[in-house]
Amino acid sequence: MPTVKDWPVAERPREKMAELGVATLTDAELLAILLGTGVKGKDVVTYSRDLLSHYEGIGGLLAAPAESLLQQTGIGPARVMQLQVVMEISRRYLAWQLRRDDGFTQPSMVRDYLTAQLRHQEREVFVVLLLDSQHRLLKYVELFQGTINAAPVYPREVVKLVLQCNAAAVILAHNHPSGVAEPSQADQRVTERLKRALAMIDVALLDHFIIGAGSPVSFAERGLL
Repeated sequence: MPTVKDWPVAERPREKMAELGVATLTDAELLAILLGTGVKGKDVVTYSRDLLSHYEGIGGLLAAPAESLLQQTGIGPARVMQLQVVMEISRRYLAWQLRRDDGFTQPSMVRDYLTAQLRHQEREVFVVLLLDSQHRLLKYVELFQGTINAAPVYPREVVKLVLQCNAAAVILAHNHPSGVAEPSQADQRVTERLKRALAMIDVALLDHFIIGAGSPVSFAERGLL
């Protein structure tokens, strides 16, 4: 069976990258370079396309739990670790970007960071982003965890954390494992309670994001703050 080495040079992922740059590669070609080899009966690019199709894209693949990945032909513990490393590098890069002076001038970057952190979570997680007076990221904290559809939130603990870190502003976020990102009445009540509690210590609540299966929902954009 022909392999990638038998393809025209311009169509081989590594050669294409060397000649035209990494940005010209498709998701399947990027994954093929990472994996290195395919499986019996499939070259590495075809194999990569099949994996991406199964997980509905690169995001789904990188966020997939190890148990799911290990069920796929050709993926063992070493490849699972490869994919987990890529995901963690992407999270840390986004966190580094947010800590730069211009991090929060790009709301899309905040959305990407929170999506990378929360979309893969199987239980509801409530997150606090602690910011300095210039709205740069000081710390990301997963403060509360709950069942598949609820996480208890205590304003006292949020205020305690803010004071410990000497934060000047806060962004809240939580995920909806069900996939529906629409704010519930309970979400709105909790947000209002936290806003009032933070106001008492002169700390601004800038936004509250809900991460679901689609685009994240911003309370600030919805006029709910």
